[in-house]
Amino acid sequence: MGAVVIGDEILTGRRRDRHMPHLVERLAARGLRLAWCRYEGDECATLAAALRQTRAAELPVLCFGGIGATPDDCTRQAAALAFDCPLHPHAEALALIEAQFGEQAYPTRVRMAELPRGSELIPNPYNRIPGFTLGRHHFFPGFPEMAWPMLDWVFAHHYPLSHALQAECSVCLPQAQESELCGLMEKLIERHPQARLFSLPHLGAENHVELGFRGPAAVIEPAFADLLRELERRRVVYRNIRRHDA
Repeated sequence: MGAVVIGDEILTGRRRDRHMPHLVERLAARGLRLAWCRYEGDECATLAAALRQTRAAELPVLCFGGIGATPDDCTRQAAALAFDCPLHPHAEALALIEAQFGEQAYPTRVRMAELPRGSELIPNPYNRIPGFTLGRHHFFPGFPEMAWPMLDWVFAHHYPLSHALQAECSVCLPQAQESELCGLMEKLIERHPQARLFSLPHLGAENHVELGFRGPAAVIEPAFADLLRELERRRVVYRNIRRHDA
């Protein structure tokens, strides 16, 4: 899955993004992973161009921020441009907003019912102002208190729990140099293309490299066993074997 976090306040440092760390955790719990995350500001044309790119990637995309009613909230408009469909009053969204706010829904809050044609609603248990799904893109408010329960609803209804839960196996190589390990890593990638190899150098009192695999347990276990055999064959010292759910 991909993610887009939207808002000038993130890019200027006025607010810290909390969505990406939460997504990594929630996706891993469902046997999924975050392929990429990009940050965009509140500028309609630029955001529309970004959403055209993410739409072309043909991955599910989770978008946070900018679906409110103030002039700087342009995500709804940008999504309409990116998906080549007009904004129009969504009858169900309008009814939810009127039921929640009564006369105070007008003249401003009702703008949040203007959604790209073809949108499906994402229920919002916090204040009943819905998010929306368009194609494989899911649009949420920027506030985590609202967005995260809505995200759980999207997972439950669109992305059932995967049985191929992600796992991770790694080993510590004290005093190793990444450059010395490149040949070994290339050979392991060639032998185990479905396992995702990673190399993490650590600098400190004792420099070392953490080398391992992440992915479905059934895939990475044979790859990791191959790694250990290769280290022993090459007489590379290793320690601290780690296995855990990613």
